[in-house]
Formats: sequence, structure tokens, C-alpha cells
Amino acid sequence: MRNVLSKKIVDIEPSGIRKFFDVVSEMPGAISLGVGEPDFDTPYVVREEGIYALEQGKTYYTANAGLKELREEISHYLNRKYSLDYDPDKEIVVTVGGSEGIDLALRSMINPGDEVLIPQPCFVSYAPCAIMADATPVYINLKAENEFKLTKEELIASITDKTKILILAYPSNPTGAIMTKEELEELVPIIIEHDLYVISDEIYSELTYDNKHCSIASLPGMKERTIVINGFSKSFAMTGWRLGYACGPKNIMEQILKLHQFAIMCAPTNSQFAAVEALRHCDDDVDKMVEAYNQRRRFLIHALKEMGIECFEPYGAFYIFPSIKKFGMTSEEFANRLLQEQKLAVIPGTAFGACGEGFVRISYAYSIENLKVGLDRIKKFIESI
Repeated sequence: MRNVLSKKIVDIEPSGIRKFFDVVSEMPGAISLGVGEPDFDTPYVVREEGIYALEQGKTYYTANAGLKELREEISHYLNRKYSLDYDPDKEIVVTVGGSEGIDLALRSMINPGDEVLIPQPCFVSYAPCAIMADATPVYINLKAENEFKLTKEELIASITDKTKILILAYPSNPTGAIMTKEELEELVPIIIEHDLYVISDEIYSELTYDNKHCSIASLPGMKERTIVINGFSKSFAMTGWRLGYACGPKNIMEQILKLHQFAIMCAPTNSQFAAVEALRHCDDDVDKMVEAYNQRRRFLIHALKEMGIECFEPYGAFYIFPSIKKFGMTSEEFANRLLQEQKLAVIPGTAFGACGEGFVRISYAYSIENLKVGLDRIKKFIESI
């Protein structure tokens, strides 16, 4: 028989996160600080609206781009939160999570051989999505001494005549890094000069602690060359509802909508009705979650420093990215031994790119009680080395 499998797909490595998640699920007594999923319930009014939509029989297809009511609320929300102005009829598409938006944006904009700049460490799906779109991923290795922020010098050094898209993801998964308005402004002249487009993954935009999030699309000259990806999973604790959105220039969004029509049809209907309530009535719920994450963040930073584990302070998302270089192990070895010897799962930094070597990702989307147990196991492990 002929080889039925696509070489392109076969050559893509599986997610380095899922491997540890699968092991933990089958290991008695194991706990995980590895998964980036809020431990909060979806706010009550959102759940109530989702149930009501089902009870009312609202289980039909919506418009391909999403409920008009939801697109209008997304437009209002982005305007009041981040000074972004999008036409709900032409510049917003509701997607199945932010991940679908990333995939659609790349496939809508890439021709074979185009280069996509991917600052690393980064979310695990960017490179595979670029490869599936027939792009060439070009990695920019970010540095801990720069707090894993993209500098203009690093950007300039990575651009070639084939570069088309820059993927920006701040607040960052896995590092917790952010970029301020002033830092983003330094990149804008370079992006415009080289006629680049930006896919800005802002799924953690609400989860910042000392600085209000700034979208690069809100800066002069950038809206017309930026696709903003956002969603409900992290900010509103709605991971299982599978709902996100993409916003951008009309000509690009027309193609994103076309792909979405053929691949998905529309996002889940009851999730869309529920999301309208999230945008209208859940600012206080989000503030309470952010306050809790901030408490956990400060607790974790203090505890790791007391153990002598070096770590820069994250200012966004719900991850911390400590260095484990002093222990003389690779990230993979450290994470595997910690799991086997102390039944605690963290994610090796290399799951997020080669430059993540020497680091591990710890999520603080867990209760203080679980964090205390996890930290106690880390302490016992490093004392045994």
C-alpha cells in the first residue's frame, strides 16, 4: 500500500505539554502545575445564559461570522478596554477558540515560502500552524535578561526579503512577559518600513498586574496591518466553551471568514449567547480572578526566591518561567525527574522552543493550597539532587 500520511503533518512534533498532562492523569497521587487552565468556574451569569439558550432551543447555526449581537459586544468591549475600533459586520469573526483564529489568519495570508517570525519561547501552536500554511518559521530567541521581550535589534536582525508576518503574543505564554506601549512603539517603524503584518495573540490581555495591556493594533499605522486574536478562555474562565475571535482589516477578514465557513461553519451557538453576557456583565468577576492570580503570583515568586531558584518577575498571564540551569540538568530531565520522584508535573521550557532550554513553566492557575503542595515537592526534589 502507498504511504497514506502527509509528510508535513508526520514531521510535526506532538505538543510537549500534552505528554506530561497524559502521564499525570494516570499517576496516582500526582498533581500538576503544568496546565494553563483557570481553576475558577465560569461566572454564574454566563453559565445561566448558556443553559437558558439551550432551554429555549437556540441550537441552530448562527451566521458564519458569529451572532451579530456578539460581534457588536466584542466591538464595544475592545473599544472601551483597548481603544480598538472594529466594524462588527466586516472586521470581526467569531472562532472556535483563539487557536482557530491563529490558524485561519496564517492560512489566509501565507503563500508558500513566505517567512513568519516567531519569537520564542512561545505558545506551542504557532510553528505548526505556520508549517501547515506552507510558511517557513523563523525563530527569534528571546532572552531572560530582556525579560523575554522582543527588542527592535532582534526584530531587525531576523527580517529578510521573504518575511511577511510577525507573531506577537503578549502577555506571554509561557514566560508571563508583557510589552508596554512604549516598548511596542519601538517596533512599529520597523514593521511599517519592511511592510510586515502582525498576528497579535492577546488571549491573556485581561491578565496583567502592574501595567494595563496595550494592543499593538491601537498604535498609529498598525490597525491596517494587524490581526488581533482574543477570546474567552482565559479572562472569563471559559476554556471548554471553545470561543474566540479574530479582528482585522476587511480584505483579510473576508478570507478568514471564507476559510471558517468551509472548515467550521460557525462557533457553538449556546457559547456565543453566553459570551454576550460575559462581555456585558462580568468585569467584576474578571477583576476578582485577576486579584487572586496576582496573590498567587507574588506567593510563587517569593517562595521560589527563598529556594534559591532564579526567576524574573512575570507581569501578565498566569505563568512563571524559572531557570533551572544551576541544577545541571536539561529542562526535560528536570521535569521528568520531578514527576517521577515527587509526582509533580511542570512543563520543560523546550516545549515552547529550543531557547526554552534551562527553564520550566509553572502555572499558577491553581489554588494557593495546590501551589503550596507543589512548592513543597519542588523543595524536596532540589534538596535531594
